[in-house]
Amino acid sequence: MSIPVEVADLAQRLAEFDRGYLLTSRDGLVKAVSVRAVPEDGTLLVAAPGRGSVANVGANPSVTLLFPPLAAAGMTLLVDGTAAAEGNDVRVTPTSAVLHKPVA
Repeated sequence: MSIPVEVADLAQRLAEFDRGYLLTSRDGLVKAVSVRAVPEDGTLLVAAPGRGSVANVGANPSVTLLFPPLAAAGMTLLVDGTAAAEGNDVRVTPTSAVLHKPVA
């Protein structure tokens, strides 16, 4: 089951989660790193996710942020967006988001 989340509501929804994962890809390979995403003026700032993730964003700006539930019965927040490298950081402009609960 998936519930759409308005991009404008992401800052409020992110407060319900802890660390997440930034998923980037390059040449058909996906890289996932544990991150914190800080809402900032309609974007999400991911501080220092690592050189590989920054390089991947340079090659392919389409990314996903995945925030697992804090409780076993909770929902996962998935945020798709377009990313840009800013030095060692990555700024994600969200394009869509959903809360997803796995089928029991």
